[in-house]
Amino acid sequence: MNHEKQQQKVIIVGGGIGGLAAALALTRQGIRVQLLEQAEQIGEIGAGIQLGPNAYAALDALGAGEAARRRSVFTDHIIMMDAVDAGEVVRIDVGAAFQQRFGNPYGVIHRADIHLSILEAVEQDPLISFQTSTRITSMDLQGPGVTLIDQHGQRYQADAVLGCDGVKSVVREQLLGDTSRVTGHVVYRAVVDEQEMPEELRVNAPVLWAGPRCHLVHYPLRGGQQYNLVVTFHSREQEEWGVRDGSKAEVLSYFQGIHPSPARLLETPSSWRRWATADREPVARWGQGNATLLGDAAHPMSQYLAQGACMALEDAVTLGEAVRACGHDLQAAFRLYESVRIPRTARVVWSTREMGRLYHAQGVERSVRNSLWEGRSQAQFYDAVQWLYGWNVDNCLGAGVNGGRRSPLFKPLPEPRR
Repeated sequence: MNHEKQQQKVIIVGGGIGGLAAALALTRQGIRVQLLEQAEQIGEIGAGIQLGPNAYAALDALGAGEAARRRSVFTDHIIMMDAVDAGEVVRIDVGAAFQQRFGNPYGVIHRADIHLSILEAVEQDPLISFQTSTRITSMDLQGPGVTLIDQHGQRYQADAVLGCDGVKSVVREQLLGDTSRVTGHVVYRAVVDEQEMPEELRVNAPVLWAGPRCHLVHYPLRGGQQYNLVVTFHSREQEEWGVRDGSKAEVLSYFQGIHPSPARLLETPSSWRRWATADREPVARWGQGNATLLGDAAHPMSQYLAQGACMALEDAVTLGEAVRACGHDLQAAFRLYESVRIPRTARVVWSTREMGRLYHAQGVERSVRNSLWEGRSQAQFYDAVQWLYGWNVDNCLGAGVNGGRRSPLFKPLPEPRR
């Protein structure tokens, strides 16, 4: 490792999954990292998340794969059920054949556990320092490097800055100044103990119950000792992007006319957290000069493909590989990283919106939705998601979007007549 590489320094704003992963990716290229987090301590809130093979490939590249695997539950299937009549719509086998195809399993994990798995590696890395209770208010990109200023007026200097500060990114506001797109979809999340879960629903799979303008998801966590519950509905209110405590009464009011089996889940949690969701329209650039974005700051997306954290992990690995490929020219590396990641994450954002429509279909659209995957072999399912799950560190700088072709998994429903 040469002296020049050791002297480069990048400030990362945000200590979530993406920020920690980016720190590991950069130090693997010999770059020092100062990580600034506005919370009082580095940690994660939320419940469970799903990790596709692409996420495990990224975690392996960052040196956190083994730790994450120890805390994951590896599932047997991915299942979609019709929440109205409890009929099975589609079942994808994610066992041995799936793992052979993509080189990694499909898993589920508590968000705090995946964050901890990356944080453990960060804490052992001598090139990373982090500081909490630090909220960046402005930055100056005019010099040869970057200068950031926090809420107390303290200044931080480095060769470059990476905004990993989430869906309401301060760094993005200063770089792009664009607005978010509030979806009107509300997500409730909760974790329940195994004994509180109806026995017939203790399935080793992410199970999605698709209903009219709503859906439910459940899957095991922490060795099956807990279950993650997620419910989503189209809100009747004018929503604003944010998180707060929820109420069971509100949840029940949106889930009328669904089958008793999934309906039982709505009575299970003793408390819920409520997310009013938003995403952003994909843009042509994320940064300028020695600044760019990563994770939710760059491409916030709805949860319908379970790829938010996965994309942040991919971002981090790709950024590190871009630095290597560009010989540590950080401006060139940031532009190479953006040129690869913007098309891929845009495809995921748009595919996510399409899947949200499929999940929440009603009337004739529901009938069309339920017939879309009839007769499809497991190999055909794997072909349809090759573009998504086939990502790895070896192809990350050349991973495009299949020449812009839409995967048949995401074939849209016909537009309803108005």
